[in-house]
Amino acid sequence: MKSGIRKKCGRLLGIFFSAAFLLTACGRRETSVLSAKNPTDITIWHYYNGSLGIAFDELAAEFNNTVGRENGIVVHAESMSTIAGLEGALWDSASQKVGAARMPNVFQCYPDTALALDEVVPLVDFDDYLTENEKVSYVKLFLDSGYIGKNHSWKIFPVAKSTEVLILNKTDWDKFAADTGAAVEDLSTWEGLASTAEAYYDWSGGRAFFGRDAFANYLITASSQLGHEVFQTAGGSVTIDFDRETMRQIWDSFYVPYVKGYYKHVGNYRSDDVKLGEIIALVCSSSSAVFFPTEVTIADNAPYPITYMVLPLPNFDRTAPYAIQQGGGMAVTKSSEAEELASILFLKWFTQMEQNLRFSVSSGYMPVGVEAMKPENIDRYLLEHPTTDIVRDTLSVSLDENNRYVMYTSPAFAGGTQAREILERTMPELAASDRAAVEAGASADDFLTDEHFEEWYQDTLTMLKKCCIEGGSVK
Repeated sequence: MKSGIRKKCGRLLGIFFSAAFLLTACGRRETSVLSAKNPTDITIWHYYNGSLGIAFDELAAEFNNTVGRENGIVVHAESMSTIAGLEGALWDSASQKVGAARMPNVFQCYPDTALALDEVVPLVDFDDYLTENEKVSYVKLFLDSGYIGKNHSWKIFPVAKSTEVLILNKTDWDKFAADTGAAVEDLSTWEGLASTAEAYYDWSGGRAFFGRDAFANYLITASSQLGHEVFQTAGGSVTIDFDRETMRQIWDSFYVPYVKGYYKHVGNYRSDDVKLGEIIALVCSSSSAVFFPTEVTIADNAPYPITYMVLPLPNFDRTAPYAIQQGGGMAVTKSSEAEELASILFLKWFTQMEQNLRFSVSSGYMPVGVEAMKPENIDRYLLEHPTTDIVRDTLSVSLDENNRYVMYTSPAFAGGTQAREILERTMPELAASDRAAVEAGASADDFLTDEHFEEWYQDTLTMLKKCCIEGGSVK
């Protein structure tokens, strides 16, 4: 009991000390624009849902009851549930669509969205509010990813970052490994994963082994790993490096095992496919690990419990390891001085170590501060605030990847969202369609030809050119 009281008091003291620091760091102008007697209301739109949404909303409420109350700031946080839902609402507001809500003060977004919105509704440049000494308290890679546009301005504030991990249904893996001698170490490369998937297909009587979320992440990072960055930006234009040989290697590592039945996707997310027994291994965002199922139900059979194993993202053999660095940051709409300052103070408070770690261990996201990313601080926090095993393990693997891998960030450019959507769907949709034909009686060999690859390659390249080459080029 006393220990709990001490922890609570210590946290409250930390909050008030941090409030003093935040206000001092922003200079003295806040005394004339922020007042507890005349509170400033700010709205925040985000796409967090489930446990992530609850964690964010709890922190917003804590801010309102402490730092916000002391300084006259009231945060109203609203979840739009999905990225698509949030972006639709933002564009409705930005274009002043009839019935649309007022543009929020703060909103979660990715670089392409911020780049496009900034042309319609000007966004705050965070360099106007943070000093160089404050900026160095954030992980440089995470901070740099928020600089966008021709002027390379800081328009996206990092709040939490994710990468990708491989998660196994360990219960069914153990049965397979015991019978075949399959080794977890083989899953460290895409080549080894494909071979293991083939062995599982043979052992299981024709069941798929693997699926992945966010195929565009795979194609983009794999291509960069193999020496060809698909999208390169400079001076506001984009160059596409869609190298044929590299794309063929990616095709062989994904499309071919998919058509042969070793890989699969059925539901909206691969965690759904694990739950239905369609696959036993997946690659997903580290922030999606919380959705990994605890039981499997195959057809009309009774469900059975499963355990999990979190592993690092595979890479091509004998190459430097690459992983995506992603996670929407926060942009601030230009408005009154009071609203802008209130928005900045909330974001700075949210990303201080205690608050940022609290959100991180609730969600599987990596924190964004230099101190918060230190293993000793994470270990301390986890001792005092235990989380679920899968979040703890995912966070550990994510931090290891952040230290050992080349963490790739997709550049922002006009047409970037559409370009990534093309990469997201063309190969997986073709693979699924061709696999369905094989299951209906066609021969897989009919699809595993140079001509079929070339058709996909040319069609995809043509679509990429149409959506994003304006003053750009193609290698």
